[in-house]
Amino acid sequence: MYKLIAIDIDGTLLTDDHKVTDEVKEAIRQAKIKGVKVVLCTGRPLVGVENYLTDLELREEGDYVISFNGAFVQDTYTKEVISHLTLGIDDLKEIYQVSLDSNLHMHFFDDKALYTPNREIGKYTIVEAYLTGSQLIFKEIENVPEDFIMSKAMFIEEAPELEAGIAKMPESFKEKYHLVRSTPFYLEILNRDASKGNAVKELSEKLGIKQSEVICIGDQENDVTMLEFAGLGIAMGNAPDHIKELADYTTASNNDSGVAKAIQKFVLDK
Repeated sequence: MYKLIAIDIDGTLLTDDHKVTDEVKEAIRQAKIKGVKVVLCTGRPLVGVENYLTDLELREEGDYVISFNGAFVQDTYTKEVISHLTLGIDDLKEIYQVSLDSNLHMHFFDDKALYTPNREIGKYTIVEAYLTGSQLIFKEIENVPEDFIMSKAMFIEEAPELEAGIAKMPESFKEKYHLVRSTPFYLEILNRDASKGNAVKELSEKLGIKQSEVICIGDQENDVTMLEFAGLGIAMGNAPDHIKELADYTTASNNDSGVAKAIQKFVLDK
């Protein structure tokens, strides 16, 4: 029997117009009634998840959320922080210099806001602020305090420009941080140990849930680590082919309530 389901948000839980279908809501509700832990696991900051936690009734005792691509794990009922893998001011300065050398826009998060050092703000920074409900603040790197604690940084650009920038990055930079593409136009830079897979592993161990009892559902590169960790890794029908190939099962698309269909098949026996 499966005891924990970790669900990505964008492209997985949500339709393309950022809605949760009634079918998905009902499947999650029934899974919870059956005693299964349902954990949203996203690259978004916590503020970008809050409404979905409320809407899906995932703020009850024993509920958890994973945000910032695994860098942040929290008990949504008590607000206790289970894990927060961060980066510091020296990391931020290095990341900023690489963004300049690679000719890429960037932005970065702490637990309060979204910041950009770019006077000409990248359009995907504006998109990110809108989608996640994050306060967007212009802040030059020299004005960031020395004790700044960063949850993640992101390079944002159209896919060809982003790929060209990645090709320019030194190997030492790629090895020092966990770099992952969450969309074709986002490259996320995280603490080396931060990933969705590690976060789901840590949480399942804390809860006494075996790896074989975990389902993970996702659609993009930043979901790979949790799909690989899961006892049952499920790719969305809208996922790229290489994500489907590494998953154990492919469900319907996000626009066709693929999360609900997966829960119905493997948890609710429908």
